[in-house]
Amino acid sequence: MGELANIANLSKRTIDYYTNIGLIQAHRTKSNYRMYSEEVLIDLRFIEECKNMHIPLDEIKRKLELKSNTIMHTRDVERQIAAVTQQIKQLHNEITVLLPLINCLDEEQIGDLSKKLNTEGTTLIKSLVSLTS
Repeated sequence: MGELANIANLSKRTIDYYTNIGLIQAHRTKSNYRMYSEEVLIDLRFIEECKNMHIPLDEIKRKLELKSNTIMHTRDVERQIAAVTQQIKQLHNEITVLLPLINCLDEEQIGDLSKKLNTEGTTLIKSLVSLTS
C-alpha cells in the first residue's frame, strides 16, 4: 500500500479509505498484505481527476463500476450522458463567473491561460465529437 501511495502521490490513509469504501480493490497475500494491480493506479488517477471536477465519491464509484462493466444497459448509458450534460452545464456556469476575472489579467497571463484552455478544450471537443458521431 505504501508503494502505491508513493506512486499515486496519495497518502496511505487515502488508499486505505478508497479500499474500504470499494473504490479500488486489493488482493490479499498469504501474509495478509494488500496487493494492488496496475489497473488500480489508472483508477486512482481517474478518481483524482473526478475529484478535481468536484464529482462526489459515490458518483465516482458508479463511474468506475460502469467502466469495468463490459455490458452496459441503455438506461446506464442514458444516466451517464445526463450526468455528463449536467457537468457541462456546471462548467459553463463556472466559465461565466470566471470571464470577468480574466479581463483583470495581463497579456502574458491571458496567453498562458489560453494555451492551457486550448489544449484541454481540444481534448474535450474531440471527446464530444466521438460521442455524437
